[in-house]
Amino acid sequence: MSKRIAIKVKPAAERSIRNGHPWVFEGSIVKQSSGGQAGDTAIVFDKKNNKLLAVGLYDPASPIRIKLISFGKPATVGKAFFEQKIQQAFELRRPLLLTGTNSYRLVHGENDGLPGLVADVYAEVLVVKLYSPIWLPYLQNIFAILLKISNCKTLVLRLSRSLQNENLPKGWSDGSVVFGELEEEEVTFREHGLRFSANVVKGHKTGFFLDHRHNRKRIGGLAKGKAVLDVFSYAGGFSVHALAGGAREVTSLDISGQALQMAIKNAALNPHRGHHKTMKMDAFKGMEELRRSGKMFDVVVVDPPSFAKKESEVKGALNSYARLARLAVPLVKRGGVLLMASCSSRVGAGLFFETVEPEMESSGRKVELLEKTFHDVDHPVGFPEGAYLKAGFYRVA
Repeated sequence: MSKRIAIKVKPAAERSIRNGHPWVFEGSIVKQSSGGQAGDTAIVFDKKNNKLLAVGLYDPASPIRIKLISFGKPATVGKAFFEQKIQQAFELRRPLLLTGTNSYRLVHGENDGLPGLVADVYAEVLVVKLYSPIWLPYLQNIFAILLKISNCKTLVLRLSRSLQNENLPKGWSDGSVVFGELEEEEVTFREHGLRFSANVVKGHKTGFFLDHRHNRKRIGGLAKGKAVLDVFSYAGGFSVHALAGGAREVTSLDISGQALQMAIKNAALNPHRGHHKTMKMDAFKGMEELRRSGKMFDVVVVDPPSFAKKESEVKGALNSYARLARLAVPLVKRGGVLLMASCSSRVGAGLFFETVEPEMESSGRKVELLEKTFHDVDHPVGFPEGAYLKAGFYRVA
């Protein structure tokens, strides 16, 4: 049983907690009954009336000292509590399973009430990624519940860099198969009827970026008979949907040769007649080269990695987004479609669109917004910092 620590915080932190924000920072704690270890139960009381505000898990090594998991009422941290949270998360995702899809995010950290814990399903393989040591005392229970609810046969554990030196149970490490068997590191799964593969042991994050699923489907619906450019293509998510949607040709542009090999492999998993080209090059240089050559496309997708992992990088990120917007418009044929996306939580949707839209207009071409999209159903947003994904579809005249 974990230790229980009584906590009182500054008035601003009390207001934040009452609004449902899941983080309590070290600097906002004014009183603490005792020290604690990662995963101990922290109970936050209001200063004035000693009324319970929230229950969380204590993280002594993190500036986010307490990750909150329950608000306004007592909670017993244990098997029944976790089962209720994970079942609730699964019910939100259930509609996805009716769309020819067997890959989805079952648990999305704070946004599903389990901060610092992500669980992605790829067919019958469950990949759990931990970003905080608060979960280490509870892993056996959580793994059993996740396997039961997801009906997966194998569980792979992934660890954030900060956790890779932690002393884990049973000698587990990043990429360990902790339940069942994994014949190959690459697992094949379905997304809206299309087949993809992900390296769940060594791949980035949990192996694949599931969050753009709805946007990839839309690009597939626009691609018939078209020439498509997929910038920052990674494992070819947009490229494959475009090819399967009947694109005449698709160019996947990425700096990583390994990622492009995955894109080629993923394209080969699905029947298509289009020509699939790859360009191994820095995205900015590749777009400049395509522009110099006079090449244009009916559909252009620009989906960069997060340019701003910390606040000090935001200004540089905005400059990069602006430059990408300037480079992208000349590559779009008249009447074509441009998709501009960002996955940085530090750059809000408003700031992103305010940055890229004037740059598109500066090209002298008429640019019309068709639609803005945000998170798919398996990536719910439960607090402001949880909103990271935004995309704009534009018609370029």
